[in-house]
Amino acid sequence: MKATVYPIKHLRDFCVQVFLRCEVPEEDAMIAADVLSTADLWGIDSHGVARLRSYYEVLERGLVNPRPQIRIVRELPGTATIDGDNGLGLVVGPRANEVAMEKAEATGAGWVSVCNSSHFGIAGYYTWQALSRDLIGWAMTNTAPLVSPLWGAERMLGTNPISVAFPAKEEPPVIVDFATSAISFGTAEIAKRNHQTLPEGLMIDSEGRPTNLPEDVVEGGGALLPLGLDRTCGGHKGYCLNSMVDILCGVLSGANWGPFMPSFPYYLKQPSRSVGKGWGHMFGALKIEGFIAVDEFKQRMDDWVSTFRAAVPAPGTEGPLIPGDPERKAEASRKHEGVPLTEAVVGDLRYLAARTEIPFD
Repeated sequence: MKATVYPIKHLRDFCVQVFLRCEVPEEDAMIAADVLSTADLWGIDSHGVARLRSYYEVLERGLVNPRPQIRIVRELPGTATIDGDNGLGLVVGPRANEVAMEKAEATGAGWVSVCNSSHFGIAGYYTWQALSRDLIGWAMTNTAPLVSPLWGAERMLGTNPISVAFPAKEEPPVIVDFATSAISFGTAEIAKRNHQTLPEGLMIDSEGRPTNLPEDVVEGGGALLPLGLDRTCGGHKGYCLNSMVDILCGVLSGANWGPFMPSFPYYLKQPSRSVGKGWGHMFGALKIEGFIAVDEFKQRMDDWVSTFRAAVPAPGTEGPLIPGDPERKAEASRKHEGVPLTEAVVGDLRYLAARTEIPFD
């Protein structure tokens, strides 16, 4: 697929300028741009600058507050609930995650639920932040309804990702980050942009029938299936994980949940009513030394990683991946060679350049 390569700094700077044009304060614009550019650097193309137009549109349409007054509304020594004042999730998320990490350093564990937020980018960005502080990081969020429940035929749940990150010593950290749906909505969007079909069994159309056409989901009101697809392949497990995230992020925090989540990207249909405030997130951090000496834990993690790397490879493969390997490989390449963007994404960025009068090319 034809792509044009751009330096990561160029993309990050363009994001900052677009957010500033939307009246986002400079510090917040830089944080939001860092979340997006990190996704591109890690090869998670569905959640990087490909999403910038959607963030711009929700800000321009007044659906998201560019200058939120983020505040703690309920608190105990190790927990808190934060109201994001309908701000960018790319800004609310990092600030709430910081509170969780501070609480963990003070008490041993910190858990922060968030309501009244919006789409917060890649979950792995937040757990990665915990690693340099010798913390185990947790992050999850509920999202706009795009996934059917097991044996359902309509959109009821989000892709609802989970991330957990564990530091190591000499080996790289283990960063778990996955959607609880069979694929992300971004995967369907990318396939549609590139005029590709997807494998059977990942999606259903608006009448609940299996489809491999991404436009049936992106434009036609179809749904993604939960991780595991059907009961035989473990779809009940993906559905349960998805439900867990929805309850922890939405029901517990006072945010919306399930089919009542506000839509993102901007062009999706809005829900019929609200049952809470905005989107919900959950951030957690565990202080390792509360369980085991930090150095001992990291040495044991090194042993864990090296043991799995040494496992016998399946035929035709290079052997087991360690969670975080694909992102590390992409970062090593893209830091120096730049980020490849498809024609459709470049077109969106040029559209923003014309709308904002901020040079892109």
